[in-house]
Amino acid sequence: MGLIQRAYETYCAMEQKYAGCYIAEQKEPLAPISHLLTSADIEITLDVNGRFVNAAAVDKEEPKTIIPVTEKSAGRTSHLPMHPLSDKLCYFAAHEDVKQYAAELRQWAESPYGHPKLYPILHYIEGETILVDLTKCNLIELNEKGMPKKENLLIRWRVLDGDFNHPAECWKDRSLFQAFIQYYASTQEAERAFCMISGEQAPLAIQHPKGIIAIKGNAKLISSNDTSGFTYRGRFTDGWQAATVSYAVSQKAHNALRWLAANQGVYFGGRVFLCWNPEGIMLPQPSGPMLRKTAEKQIKPSDYRQELLNTLKGWRDQLPKDACAVIAAFDAATTGRLAVTYYNELQASDFLERLHAWDESCCWWNGQFGIQSPSFYQIVSCAFGTLRTQKDKTKIETDDRVMRQQVQRLLACRVDKRKMPWDILQALVQKATNLQIYDSGQREMLLSTACAVIKKYHYDKNQEECEMALEPDRQDISYQYGRLLAVLEKIERDTYDKEENREPNAMRMQPVFARRPQYATRIIWEQLKKAYYPRLKPGSRAFYDRLIGEIMGKISAFSNVEQKRPLGDTYLLGYYLQRSDLYQPKKESDSTEE
Repeated sequence: MGLIQRAYETYCAMEQKYAGCYIAEQKEPLAPISHLLTSADIEITLDVNGRFVNAAAVDKEEPKTIIPVTEKSAGRTSHLPMHPLSDKLCYFAAHEDVKQYAAELRQWAESPYGHPKLYPILHYIEGETILVDLTKCNLIELNEKGMPKKENLLIRWRVLDGDFNHPAECWKDRSLFQAFIQYYASTQEAERAFCMISGEQAPLAIQHPKGIIAIKGNAKLISSNDTSGFTYRGRFTDGWQAATVSYAVSQKAHNALRWLAANQGVYFGGRVFLCWNPEGIMLPQPSGPMLRKTAEKQIKPSDYRQELLNTLKGWRDQLPKDACAVIAAFDAATTGRLAVTYYNELQASDFLERLHAWDESCCWWNGQFGIQSPSFYQIVSCAFGTLRTQKDKTKIETDDRVMRQQVQRLLACRVDKRKMPWDILQALVQKATNLQIYDSGQREMLLSTACAVIKKYHYDKNQEECEMALEPDRQDISYQYGRLLAVLEKIERDTYDKEENREPNAMRMQPVFARRPQYATRIIWEQLKKAYYPRLKPGSRAFYDRLIGEIMGKISAFSNVEQKRPLGDTYLLGYYLQRSDLYQPKKESDSTEE
């Protein structure tokens, strides 16, 4: 019940400020209880006496419309029951449906919880001129039987009653929302029992809301429709006994979850990930870098760590002492069942510490962004994506099932302080060992992401800090071989003309180099000696001779057996850092030799 409890607390904290309010910065409003959000098609405007003023089509770009619903109408699967106020056009087309709609609306209007907007709508509906009016406005077409060809168009109402304290739009009038909430509560006859969330005796929810996740519109978190197979036999006599949640609590919790998913949810492969604080305090999303987008680009590791600390302090300063963070993921394997695939709640201060710890150990240079922690999307795309060509452009695409599953694994690593998965590391290393098939932008992103994950993996495994600066004396044969690969690649590139865009032998043989480094080194060096080395300037040859001699000296310190073994993942760190160093402007003392 942790999720429902936190969602209920969220609604209670946000109700006064947000329930029923359309706010420009939000994609969807927070629906009041006994209301739902849906897409309206036609808007009808009436005057205070119920006379037709005009009608117009609703712009599809508009936010969804808040309409009152009963527990049964919200979960209907057939023609009945009707919604209390706004509904589909088919309910206003047939005489018998109009009579039933008018009778139910009159009961609400004449109750102690009626509202001034109800009588104009009731008077207009009883006149049964809606089809004629909409046809004159060219909004619908009738068939040969005088019925609308499109019956599922949803109608919403505007009533020009002259009261400037309340909006004319029924879907924005909070006084109308409250009137229906009170009216519907007075008519509920559901069994009263102990609510497991509020701890009070209250009418229980028999049908829980659906539509929490937009792309899984009919899936429910809580449901029971088995009255023949008796799934719950031996435990309960009725399905609702499995989760005794009151109607009001269920409405508030589900509406809060939908609101959070619409405005704060992050979607990966059809699965939605939520991170929020029940009191409404903003928290960073765990699926992306912790550094704010407004932060300046950091190009030194020390500056990056300091900026990361400043960001952590900034988030901490705005948090109350006992604030909590709730992290959840939702997905639906079928159209009717919504699953909570991940859930955790912890102190917000601990949550921020864990985000900081991840970003501190999982980071690398990321092109124009400077030093950065790669997002989950970037890691999964680089590790498991497939290179596809569309209209002469290559693009890395990842299957939705793979994306959502792997993002959740990374989320658990970051939030629960688990170690970086070995298979993700290996997938990245394999991709980064075949760079020649990618274009320059993809190549740099892939290599940067692989280095960040290698750095993180070794920190998790052995508390080993992989430096982001070149370490010429590092006692790691894979690292030194990576340096050598970068030098061999740079030698050949130095002989190219400006327009030449082919890949050097070192890059083409990179997969072989990673498996058989000693053999590949000999092949690449022989090709360089024959075709490219003589074309270098004498100063450059002297510079590369000295550098290769230094690296080979480090490699020869290892046994011949070790020199022939396949390279470890750290060869990519040596390759990246040595390559970057070779492209840096040299000091004045080196300029003559080069």
